[in-house]
Amino acid sequence: MSARTLPQPTHARTTRGSGPGLVVAHGAGSSFAGTYGPILDGLAAHHTVVGVDYPGSGDTPRSTTPLSLDDLADQLVAAAVAEGLETFALHGYSLGGPVAIRAAARHPERVTALVLTATLAHPNNQQALTIRVWGKLATTGDRQLVSEFLFPHALSPQALEAMPAEQLEQVIAYAAADLADGTVEHAELATRIDVRDDLAAIRVPTLVISTTADHLVPPALHRQLADNIPGAQIAEIPTGHLPMVERPEEWQKLITDFLANHTS
Repeated sequence: MSARTLPQPTHARTTRGSGPGLVVAHGAGSSFAGTYGPILDGLAAHHTVVGVDYPGSGDTPRSTTPLSLDDLADQLVAAAVAEGLETFALHGYSLGGPVAIRAAARHPERVTALVLTATLAHPNNQQALTIRVWGKLATTGDRQLVSEFLFPHALSPQALEAMPAEQLEQVIAYAAADLADGTVEHAELATRIDVRDDLAAIRVPTLVISTTADHLVPPALHRQLADNIPGAQIAEIPTGHLPMVERPEEWQKLITDFLANHTS
């Protein structure tokens, strides 16, 4: 069915639920479970959800070479097909947004809808500098330091200040322990992201979910996506970069309500 030959799926994958296909792409430094765990039951109640772990995430071994956006996109589609999904909606979060966009561009006949959360087509200067520092910190192997750096960027000011000091330290330590081994490679790929040329060719119903208090991927980048994908809708959620932490039920509902109207 696909115009492109798919690779043998080699990334660890997870499948949950039943119904129309929903293939999901997780964020950098995270994993399928880390990104979608808090909303997986809600997604799987309506869809057959398939996701992979990028190299260095979950059970997928770390890569010894730089990551390729094309490879990640093709592996995502190959995993879905291996799980019996010939067509499916795509959701991409953060780094997973460009992965999903590239998958839709490379395999358009398989994709029925597209939802993008807290993501971008190309980094602006603010994000590029943040990613550069994040990647350098990750090379030190000091997970606690990486986590301490990311949290002020990833949480909304309201959520950050609402945490008692002891809880904040516990959350930072938990996030540090859960940081993907392949974070260095993920961050390096994020510096090279550019899917701007893919946007105009997207012809499926698309929803861009903008995390309006996001300092890691600023809302201006979300709006650029919505402005350049034909017919794209935009919805806002008042969180930082981590809607799965701050407002998981609201985030899940935005995804499933949109897909209920655009998939069957």
